[in-house]
Amino acid sequence: MENLIVQKRGLKASETKKRNHWLSYMVRNYILYLFLLPSIILTVIFKYVPMYGSIIAFKNFSPRKGIMGSEWVGFEHFQRFLSSPNFYDILMNTLKLSAYGLILGFPVPIILALMLNLIRGAKLKKNIQLIVYAPNFISVVVVAGMLFVFLSPAGIVNALITTFTGKPISFMTDPAYFRTVYILSGIWQTAGWSSIIYVATLANVDPQLHDAATIDGASLMKRIFHIDLPALKPVMAVLFILAAGGIMSIGYEKAYLMQTALNTPTSEIIATYVYKVGLQSGDYAYSTAIGLFNSVINVFLLIFVNTVVKKLNEGEGLY
Repeated sequence: MENLIVQKRGLKASETKKRNHWLSYMVRNYILYLFLLPSIILTVIFKYVPMYGSIIAFKNFSPRKGIMGSEWVGFEHFQRFLSSPNFYDILMNTLKLSAYGLILGFPVPIILALMLNLIRGAKLKKNIQLIVYAPNFISVVVVAGMLFVFLSPAGIVNALITTFTGKPISFMTDPAYFRTVYILSGIWQTAGWSSIIYVATLANVDPQLHDAATIDGASLMKRIFHIDLPALKPVMAVLFILAAGGIMSIGYEKAYLMQTALNTPTSEIIATYVYKVGLQSGDYAYSTAIGLFNSVINVFLLIFVNTVVKKLNEGEGLY
């Protein structure tokens, strides 16, 4: 009994010592925490405070009565969405668009970073980086407009196709082509910018490793697989977890701008549906319930993917 008491006192003393050490560290480096304070305040204001509004997902919300004055309906809006005839189509469109985009788009920045890392001329490398980074700064509205211009029946792409096949393709109205156009245009726009973190990681790889491997007779591919990719592995794991965890969080802007009356069967996703139901139809409670459902699915996906990656990556994951 006395031993247990001594052990508990020892644990309490250890915890108190750690707490005092942490407090003294904060006092000594208070200027660093002052720099951190604005980001914390902005996160609380724009990320945590709006969570209060999620209550209307469980209420029959009326702007006149307010959030607290509206009638409580429980899970009625969730049941309405899950039992709606277009629930399955919207969910599958969202999952397919995200999953295909992740599978096809995730390796591209890595490959691009490896290619940029092989360029020895500093000026040439900077010029190529400028070219591949530039599309990221083009507005989504402009990108959607470019797609309609280039891929229209009278556009330059169909002009080439007609030359060889004699028949244009309705890229922007045929539901079968929506995902392909959406994903490929997204890769073109974001791949260069997404490669920055990989390029920065490769810049920290010791050049002597490559020199030694070259002297030992290692080919270019062997150096990439045994030197560059192991260095990128931790970054790849974290970015893959974040990307897979947000697989349901497709922004509505591009999908909505590319959407037409004819390609709706494949272009209608949860984000566009929430926009239409919430802002256009004014059914705020129902749209909030759909958005909350989407967020909960994202949380579970994040936890699941992180668990899988940790098991495959020797215990290294997001947390």
